[in-house]
Amino acid sequence: MDKEFWDGRFSGEEYIYGEEPNEYFKEKLLEFLPGEILFAAEGEGRNAVFAAEEAWKVGAFDQSSEAKKKAEKLAKKRGVEIEYKVGKLPELGYEKEEFDAVALIYAHFPPEIRADYHKRLISYLRRDGLVFFEGFSEKHPAYQQVNPKVGGPKDEALLFSMEEIKKDFGELKFLEFYEAEVDLKEGVHHKGLGSVIRFVAQKK
Repeated sequence: MDKEFWDGRFSGEEYIYGEEPNEYFKEKLLEFLPGEILFAAEGEGRNAVFAAEEAWKVGAFDQSSEAKKKAEKLAKKRGVEIEYKVGKLPELGYEKEEFDAVALIYAHFPPEIRADYHKRLISYLRRDGLVFFEGFSEKHPAYQQVNPKVGGPKDEALLFSMEEIKKDFGELKFLEFYEAEVDLKEGVHHKGLGSVIRFVAQKK
């Protein structure tokens, strides 16, 4: 799914995944002291704005300029600031060891760039930096067939396997790492039972 697709999806007034943060991310973020955090493929900003409300210094990026507009509108509504960039990750100017945490919440990058993006994001972490992750697993299509409203990529190449995540993030220490069936209640596009992979990991 390209920039034009996401610009179209995010162009309406409604926050299609809601204005509240992902439940898993919210729960885990509150276990750590605030620092600097980067949100990958952040969309309309619900998770970034929540982190800013919790005193984190927030950076975010996405390929969609419409997503940025919505995220900045939500940040203004909540009285916080986020630094949001639009474009391809290698061109956005982030530095090695710039952040204390990276959030990948439904950041389903195409397979041809995914491993490189994950490697880059790890390099932006300081020592002991954290990765917060939730994404649809390769088991998710069975849930989509039962309930299309649960959302998620229709291209199975965009889904995650436990093995792939171990490969991409293996240099980190997993604090927890599991696959689960969850009941999503995130706007109009993540609604109902789905299969996800979740983890929190720390840079050694």
